[in-house]
Amino acid sequence: MNTEFQINLSKTFSDTLINWYEINKRDLPWRDTNDPYVIWLSEIILQQTRVQQGLPYFNKFLKAFPDVQSFANANEQELLKLWQGLGYYSRARNMLVCAKEVVNEYNGEFPSDFNNLLKLKGIGKYTAAAIASFSFKQPVPVLDGNVFRVLSRIYGIEDDISETSNHIKFRSKAESLIPNNAPDMFNQAIMEFGALQCVPKSPHCDICVFKAKCFANRHNLQDVLPVKKKKIKKRIRYFNYFAIVHKDTILVKERKSKDIWKGMYDFLLFEAELEQNFEGLIKGDAKFLSDLGNLVTSSSNFKHILTHQTIFAKFFMLAVDNREGFNVIKTKFELEEIKVIELDSLPVSRLMDKYLKKETNYLT
Repeated sequence: MNTEFQINLSKTFSDTLINWYEINKRDLPWRDTNDPYVIWLSEIILQQTRVQQGLPYFNKFLKAFPDVQSFANANEQELLKLWQGLGYYSRARNMLVCAKEVVNEYNGEFPSDFNNLLKLKGIGKYTAAAIASFSFKQPVPVLDGNVFRVLSRIYGIEDDISETSNHIKFRSKAESLIPNNAPDMFNQAIMEFGALQCVPKSPHCDICVFKAKCFANRHNLQDVLPVKKKKIKKRIRYFNYFAIVHKDTILVKERKSKDIWKGMYDFLLFEAELEQNFEGLIKGDAKFLSDLGNLVTSSSNFKHILTHQTIFAKFFMLAVDNREGFNVIKTKFELEEIKVIELDSLPVSRLMDKYLKKETNYLT
């Protein structure tokens, strides 16, 4: 792409983009405020999450915790229950730490400086830039997937966005474009443009305000840009859950390891390298259980896809008639006993939630 074209486009880019935004932007509640708490809440919730999915969570959290002080006073289990279904549960735990830091170290006020925002738990460059620009009008550009795509296509930047070292070029380009008098509008506009107009597949080039000058459109490279060569390697896991029931009680366990879903609850779990059926399981790790309980139901395979792994899960419900045997299982596997009706109050993964909603006729 020649330098003269870059200069000419850059002179009009921000004005054209902001004009497009004012006409086409979606009406979203966090755009009606410059309150850094509200912006922080929305940005963390919307990470790796579509607006349509994240909006109900945003409203739910804002109602439960209208300010950073009330958020800092929350307990982790309460947050995880509200967060249930969003995934990436470390975000919720980091938010609690962050809220406490704001209250304890900054007297309940989010810092206005980009670099100080970066010091807060769970806030990276993107979120810090969003808060700094939206709340405090600092000319700090945001960089997310939408922004990479827009800049790559319009300016013909062919650097691989999966390589962090290449982000410097994108940041430099964004810094050269962001207007000092309207950094908040610019950042909102470029992200919205990527979300609505310059979408990943089949972008709306025929009605694009940049179609005459866009590098990708002029060279028919919409399917090539942005360049992203690195593919995520996915781990395949096989989970075998045992729901152990005695009358109106059931055994559960809080996940405390560094594995997925820390702080959430599930049942006794046996993980296997390959898919197994009940008969195979009771010949191995689960033999102890089959001696004390009777199989009531077994589920079909649940497939659960995460960013870095795919989980295939089966659920087996065992009824233990003998109270002594129930206690033996509880002690041996360090499980917690709760009433079946209390399951709804526990924070659980989306995988567990699917099972509880579809496969628990016996419990109800």
